[in-house]
Amino acid sequence: MPNSKDSIKELVQRLNLLPHPEGGFYKEMYRAPLEFEVPILNGVRPAYTSIYFLLPGDSFSAWHKVASDESWFFHTGCSLSIYLMNALGKLEEHRVGVDDQLQMTVPANTWFAAKAHEASSFSLVSCTVAPGFDFADFELGRRQQLLDQFGDSEENKVIFTRFTRQ
Repeated sequence: MPNSKDSIKELVQRLNLLPHPEGGFYKEMYRAPLEFEVPILNGVRPAYTSIYFLLPGDSFSAWHKVASDESWFFHTGCSLSIYLMNALGKLEEHRVGVDDQLQMTVPANTWFAAKAHEASSFSLVSCTVAPGFDFADFELGRRQQLLDQFGDSEENKVIFTRFTRQ
C-alpha cells in the first residue's frame, strides 16, 4: 500500500486529480445523463455524480455541507474519520477503511469534515452524490459561524477549529 509523498503525487498525476476547495484532490468520474428538476435545489440536477477523492494524511477535508446525500467508498491508503453533526446537533465520528466500515453516507445538508488517520499516508475514496453534485449546492464552513452554532462544548470547539481554514 503506497504511503509516501511520492505516491500521493503519483496518484494525483495518474488519476488527473485537481485541488478541491475543501482540501484534498478530486476528479469527477461520472455525471449521470438522466437529469430531473429538483424543486428543493431550485434547478435541474443529474440523477447522481461520482468522484475520486484523495485526502493526504497531512491535510483534512474542511467542514462543509452538500444539499444531497453523499456516500463515501474506501479504495486504498489508510483509514479515515468522517466527522459530522447529526440532525440532533451531536458530533459523530465514522471510521472508513479496510479495518473499519468500507462505506458510509452523509445525509443531505449535514455539516461534515474528514481526516486520514496517518500523517505519512493518504486515503483514496470515491464519493457519490444523489441528486448529483453541483457547486451551487456546496457550502464551505466558516470557523466562527460553526462555533456560534455548535461550539457549546470543548470537544466541538476543538474539532471545528481544527478542521476549518477560515
